[in-house]
Amino acid sequence: VQLQASGGGLVQAGESLRLSCAASGRTFSIDYMGWFRQAPGKEREFIAAISWTGGIIHYRDSVKGRFTISRDNAKNTVYLQMNSLKPEDTAVYYCAAKLGSYSSYLREYDYWGQGTLVTVSS
Repeated sequence: VQLQASGGGLVQAGESLRLSCAASGRTFSIDYMGWFRQAPGKEREFIAAISWTGGIIHYRDSVKGRFTISRDNAKNTVYLQMNSLKPEDTAVYYCAAKLGSYSSYLREYDYWGQGTLVTVSS
């Protein structure tokens, strides 16, 4: 499975961005897709995950109500709509794919995209 993340950029606080993650290869093997982020000097953290077929969704508490994860199976693409962005959302955002049951632990994800930088200015 190969993952290609895109959509990052520089925005001002309060604005929105939509990240995309296109999957290719053995996508039929994917059970969950997740978004993670890593801010400078911090560990990579879980943001959201969605089941590949069933629409089961999980979010990190700090992004609930602002971020929305969705999928388009026809395009093999997962999105992360980010609204009301804050400077503390500044990070490199990664998409990941997992075989098997849901998890928020990055080490349990099997495939990773290259990351896309989101910078939110105050």
